[in-house]
Amino acid sequence: MRIKSERDFWSGLMFVAVGVVFAIGATNYSMGPACPPQDACAASLWGRLSQLSAHPGAGYFPLGLSILLALLGAIVLFKSLTIESEGGDRIGAFAWRPLIVIVAAIAVFGAMLEPMGLALTIPVLVVISSLAGDEFRWKGVAANAVVLTIGSWAIFVWGLKLTIPVWPRFVG
Repeated sequence: MRIKSERDFWSGLMFVAVGVVFAIGATNYSMGPACPPQDACAASLWGRLSQLSAHPGAGYFPLGLSILLALLGAIVLFKSLTIESEGGDRIGAFAWRPLIVIVAAIAVFGAMLEPMGLALTIPVLVVISSLAGDEFRWKGVAANAVVLTIGSWAIFVWGLKLTIPVWPRFVG
C-alpha cells in the first residue's frame, strides 16, 4: 500500500500512538462504581455505561479522550492511504526554534508560578512564547498578556477557586 499523503500519515500515526498510550495509562485509574450483580444496571451494557456516566471515576474522562484521539488518528491514517494529495504532502524541515522556545516558556512558567504569582508569570509566558513566531509586535503581545492574565485569574482563581498565588511572595 502506498502512502498518498506523508503529512497525514505521520500525524495519524502519532495520534493513534498517543491515544493508545494514554488509554493504557488511564486504565490504572478507577472508571467509577461497579454494578453489583443483583443490580439492574448489571443486566445490560447500556445500564453499566449509564451507571459509569452518572458517577465517573478518575480514569473515565482520560480514557474517553484517548480513545477519541486514537480513532481520529485512525481516520487520518486511513485518509493518508486512500485519498491522493497533490505532491504527496511531503513533510518539510522541522521547526526546531519554535519547539524549543515554547518548551522553554512552559518550563519558565512552571518555575515562576509559585514564587512570582500569576500576575507576573502569565505576561512572561506570553512574551517568551511570542518569540517563537516570525512576527513580534509589542502592542499585540502586551494586549494578549493583559487579556490572558485577567482571563486566567477569572477562570482559575475566582471561578474554580484554585489556590494559585496571584501576586509574588514579596508583595504578600
